[in-house]
Amino acid sequence: MNQSGLPTPPPTSATSTTSPAQSSSNAAGQSASDVSLASIVATITSTSSPSQLNQYLRSCASKDVREVLLASILPGSQDPLTLLNTRDHTLGMLYILSARLHTVASDKPLWHHIESFCRDFIPEHARVAPDRVTLLATGIRQLAEVEGNPKLAIAPLSDLLAKYPPTLSHLTTIHPIFLTICVATRHFSAAIPVLAHSITTIDLSLSDLTYHDNLVYHYAGGIALAALKNWSAAEELFEICASSPGTAASAIQMEALKKLVLVQLIYRGKTSPPSKYMHPILMRLFKATPYASFTNAYPLQRDYLRTIVENEQQLFTNERTLGLITQALDRAPRWAIKKLTTTYLTLHLSDIGREVGISDENKVKSLILSMIECSEISAELSADGTVSFSDPPVKFEKTDVDRVLSQAQQQDALLVRLEKEMERNKEYLTKAVKSKDDAAWGPAMDEDGAFGDRPSGNWAEDMSFA
Repeated sequence: MNQSGLPTPPPTSATSTTSPAQSSSNAAGQSASDVSLASIVATITSTSSPSQLNQYLRSCASKDVREVLLASILPGSQDPLTLLNTRDHTLGMLYILSARLHTVASDKPLWHHIESFCRDFIPEHARVAPDRVTLLATGIRQLAEVEGNPKLAIAPLSDLLAKYPPTLSHLTTIHPIFLTICVATRHFSAAIPVLAHSITTIDLSLSDLTYHDNLVYHYAGGIALAALKNWSAAEELFEICASSPGTAASAIQMEALKKLVLVQLIYRGKTSPPSKYMHPILMRLFKATPYASFTNAYPLQRDYLRTIVENEQQLFTNERTLGLITQALDRAPRWAIKKLTTTYLTLHLSDIGREVGISDENKVKSLILSMIECSEISAELSADGTVSFSDPPVKFEKTDVDRVLSQAQQQDALLVRLEKEMERNKEYLTKAVKSKDDAAWGPAMDEDGAFGDRPSGNWAEDMSFA
């Protein structure tokens, strides 16, 4: 130990002339006995270049030996984390924390070490070792689960996610880990600051992402937003998950499709045409589920909808869709009444009740008044129980117009930037040229063995629910 309390680098004849990069090359040829935690900590404190330090830490010993050393304690039971400073030694602490969280026999780091690191680390230094950031995030989740309190991971992962990517529009491996914890612990509101930013950039040099990470993030995000009743945003994320192109359809995409349909029924009263990128097999499989029958009967056949819910309650419970099913069923009369406004100018309460499946005229009256109050319909209720429907008045505020124009300009600027980035992407250009060459031979055959694009139209009709 030197006077500062930090381990002193092991004496060698080349100490004053060997660079960290050269040291890392030498370390690669050393035996495990030549490397110790003290020498590693000394190198961490004496190296100013993150890239050189990363090279040293990767090659100082074989992987198994290195992880055991990084997860160990200094002589005298001194914790190396107490000798390091997060802002000055971000990369070194990242290696030590991630190793200690994943080494079975190690002493796990105290939560205050984890929290202070996630709050104060230098993101540019951490980006040198993206795989260690992934290890840190998964380790934080596992530690919280082992301690029986998964919500402990929310705060540090939120800080880690807020600082690590250049923007929250960059998808990282931290995103799905954080969102799944928010959903599992039902702390849905904690995810709002992250979900407020649409994912527009995927940089594999920033995170060792997989296709599955993209699906999990958007699926979990959809669940969180649906729980908060932000139906429009939930619909968007479920659709991104269900329609993300891949070599084969995923089980998680099927679950996203089920929830997408239910959210659309709650929010719109009907399903929307599916994305052209959605794998055809998903729609074929969906056709064989009770969700398809529920969609076809919605919203007018209320007795049949109840029968489906009663018969399939266990399935809906197991698939965790019973809450959405119940909300869709509760809103069915409202959507049925809205359908009537497109056909009739006047109807008596008894006629409306007959159409929507409510026998109690007072309940129909309360429902109509509630819809008028919420501006869901434009109507007048007379003393004799006659309801007169009218077109809703069109109201445009200048602030609303300015907001929409501003959003359109932002989206346009974003699309221009993304298009320029794609034009510079060699992989994209190679595939684009190949696709153009293939197209010269004729239209491509789709997964169903048919040529050409799918016809547009109603989703239920396309999927042949009936």
